[in-house]
This record gives sequence, C-alpha cells and structure tokens, in this order.
Amino acid sequence: MARASADSQPVSSGNLLTVLVSLAVVFLLFTAFLGAVKSGDVYTEQNLLYAALILYGAATALYLGFGVTGIPRYVHVASIATALGFLFNTLAVGHRWYISGHPPFSSIYEMLLCFVWTLAALTIFVERRYHVQVIGTVTMPLATLSVILIQLLPSAVRPLVPALQSTWLHIHVSLAMLAYAACAVSFALAMMFLIQDRIRTETFLAATSAFLVSVYIGIASRFDPSGGLRLIAWDAQGKQEIFFTEKARLMVVIPELGWMFFLVLAAVLAPLVFYFWARLNKVESAMIWANRAFFVGALLQVVGLSAFILRAREGVYHSPQVEGTFATSLAASPFILAGLIGGLFASALYLLLLWRRPDLERMLPAEETLDVLTYKTIGIAFPLLTLMIAAGAYWANRTWGSYWSWDPKETWALITWLVYAGYLHMRITRGWRGRRAAYFAIIGFAVVLFTFFGVTYLLPGLHAYA
Repeated sequence: MARASADSQPVSSGNLLTVLVSLAVVFLLFTAFLGAVKSGDVYTEQNLLYAALILYGAATALYLGFGVTGIPRYVHVASIATALGFLFNTLAVGHRWYISGHPPFSSIYEMLLCFVWTLAALTIFVERRYHVQVIGTVTMPLATLSVILIQLLPSAVRPLVPALQSTWLHIHVSLAMLAYAACAVSFALAMMFLIQDRIRTETFLAATSAFLVSVYIGIASRFDPSGGLRLIAWDAQGKQEIFFTEKARLMVVIPELGWMFFLVLAAVLAPLVFYFWARLNKVESAMIWANRAFFVGALLQVVGLSAFILRAREGVYHSPQVEGTFATSLAASPFILAGLIGGLFASALYLLLLWRRPDLERMLPAEETLDVLTYKTIGIAFPLLTLMIAAGAYWANRTWGSYWSWDPKETWALITWLVYAGYLHMRITRGWRGRRAAYFAIIGFAVVLFTFFGVTYLLPGLHAYA
C-alpha cells in the first residue's frame, strides 16, 4: 500500500503543477483579452505576439519544471503549448504581412518574427517526426527570448526603401530564416548528443559559466565611474533613441546598478574559478563548491534582472554629457535585457542537467541517432545558406551593380557558410563523428548568432536596415 501511494504521488504532483501552469496561461490570456476588448483593438499584432509569448513561456517553464521534478508529463504538455504558441505566431506573421503589404522581411523586427516562427515549426517537426521530445528544452527558451526581444524592437510599418523593393529580398531572407532556424535546431541536437555521449557535467558547468562571464563582461562595459550603469536615453513619444551628436547616442546613468552587475559578474565567475582549481589540483570536492556557487550566481542573476527592469523601465536619470535629466527604457537596451534573460535560461538549463541528467538521458534518443540528426539538419541548413548567399549576391548586383562588396554582413555570412562547409567536409572526407562534429555544430550556431545580431548592431554597413 505504501508503495502504491508513493508511486501515485508524482502523477498527482504532475497533474497539480500542470493545472497551475494552465490556469496561469488562461488567466494571462483572458486578462489580455479583456484589456484588448476595452481598448477596442483585439486582433492586433502585439496581442498575437503577447499570446505567443505566454505560450512559449509556458512551454519553457514546463520543460524546466520537468528538470526540477523529473515528471515526463511536463514534456508532453509543453509540446502542446509550443504548438499553440506557433499558431499565434503564425497569425502574427500573417497580420504583419497583411498590414505592410509585403512579406515581413524588411527589418530586424520582422526577420526575428519569422525566425521564431521557423524555429517553432522545426521544433514541432523534430518532436513529431524523430521523437526527440525534449528538443524544446533548448529551442523554446530561445524562442521565448526572441519574442521578448521582438517586443522591444521598433515595430512601425514604414515604406520600403528602394533597395528592399525586390522579389529577391523575399527569396534571400526566406532562405536565411529557414537556414538560421535549422542551425538552431542542429545546435540543440548537438547539445543533446553531448549529454548522451556522457560528456562530464563539469564540462557543461565550465561552458555555461564562460558564456555567463562573457554576457556580464559585456554589461560591465557600460559601467560608469560613479558606480552606475550607462544606458541610452530614450524618447518615449517618438519611440527612438536620443542622440547627443549626429552619430553619438546620449547616455544616462542609473545609480548603483553598475556595482550590482559587478557583483553578479563575480558570482558567475566563481564557478569557473572552482572548476579550474579542481582540474589543476585534482580536487574533486571543489566541484561541489562550484555547483553551489553556480546556484548562488543564478539567484543573483534573478536579483540583477529584477533590479534592471525596475530601474530601467521608464526611469528618468541624469546624463554625464549634458545638463538635465532624461528618460530611458527597456526598449533602449533590448540586447542587455536579452543577455540577462538568456543568461538565466542558460543557468536554468545547466541546473536541469545537474539535477535531472538520468531522466534526460532516458528520454533522449541514442547518441548515434542524435549525431545523424545533427548531420541531416546541417545537411538541410547548408544548401539554404548557399542559396541565401547566391540570391543575396544576385539581388546586390541588381540593386548596387556589384555581386559582392565585402559588407560586414556579407563577410560574416560567408564565414558562417565556411564553418558549416568545414563541418560537412570533415564529416564526409575525414569521417568526423561524435563530439568533434557536435562542437563544430555548436560553434557554427554561435557564428550564426553573431552574423544575425552582432553584425547588425556592431558593424553597420549596407545591411544596417536589417
């Protein structure tokens, strides 16, 4: 009798937590619906994206809930939430297409909207076709983060500049979004392969900590000598950044927030220090302290994110450049917010692996299957990347009279192509399998992220509008 009672408890808990998440989704959607009815605008792009965000977020929460509890039912319900989020995402893409009069490919906002749609579609396909049930553990946090970022980017529909008034734009960007989403799925499959290939959990700790350190070093670059954090001033009425000179943005300083993020940086660096201490001195017990420090760092990340949202959301602060106070906004720093949330997702995924690795391994296909799926996915992505570059070159020649101008976006698209070409070359000619191939797929997706986001904002060129 005691055994039966113990066996039924996880199922009961699974029902209870599933119901709680479902009720939260229904409550948020119903509240949003009432607000939309009151305002008179129900079927709008922002409402559709908000619904997609709630459902993608619910899927993410359920996948992470599986990591905490080990209840497989969460994965099945998360898959349903993903499908419903995909439905609203599809409606948002269609609405954007309708009101703009052209496919939504003309800005970083529209491209990201289509990227999330494609990523969700491929997630559902891989789940159903290849039975990789937990692939959403990686792809849904990425989708959720992307929709949050979409909400902060300028979304106004503007007339197309002459360079974008071409059918080849639609072909070029469609191929890019399909290719990048396939690269994201290959990244998720490669990460799952490493889990099944019995790579040490400590290695994941080191990689995750290194990623977090890079995120917070980037944020710390905004540190002000007064101890505050420098953010871009924001014109709420015009919904745009304020410029100090023609090319220099006006900055404001949020007091004490800089010290806060230095504290978080130290916290996420600590596990990496413990890791190297354990490796260099052969002290395995140091890994216990590394994992404890990682958990503390995750908690401090929550504090840092909360402080950033509370202080940066429509705050008014002094500028070190001119007299007076100016507003800032989360929309003025979308990539800082994305980095903070992305760091939290990465931390949660590592904790999921730390606490529930045996459960994950039981639910994942064999490593050989994951290795082949990664290869097949890149086998799809690479021709898409090739056609994307070819279509872009033809479009560039018709628009600017040159097939190739070594624009930063073109250069990094070529680098992305070369990375994946290297993967296929080494696999076909040298027989690369297993971990080396998985590392290649992970590096390739990192290059994709820089090509998509980093080049757009750090290396402006002819693709500055994208």
